[in-house]
Amino acid sequence: VQLQASGGGMVQAGDSLRLSCAVSGGTSSTTSVGWFRQAPGKEREFVAGTWRSSGTHYAESLKGRFSISRDKAKNTVYLQMSSLKPEDTAVYYCAADDRLILSERKNPQAYDHWGQGTQVTVSS
Repeated sequence: VQLQASGGGMVQAGDSLRLSCAVSGGTSSTTSVGWFRQAPGKEREFVAGTWRSSGTHYAESLKGRFSISRDKAKNTVYLQMSSLKPEDTAVYYCAADDRLILSERKNPQAYDHWGQGTQVTVSS
């Protein structure tokens, strides 16, 4: 499985941004995809995810501002981010796994495949 994240950039606080994660190679209806982010000096944290092509879940602190969606025809997962804040600045990664269990959906170590990351910088 290969993942290609894109769509990052530099925006101002309050702006919106949509990230894309193109997934290819060996995906199936059981493939789960997650978005994570990592700020300098901090651990990688869960942002949002789709579990086995159905159902979405979010980090509690990001509910209402971030939205994940999946275009099955394009094999692409999107992360729509709105009302961005400077603390959202991070490298955003998408990850996939074919055998993810629900209880591990927010654990980055549970994902086998990772994209290269895309930088999001939010200025105040």
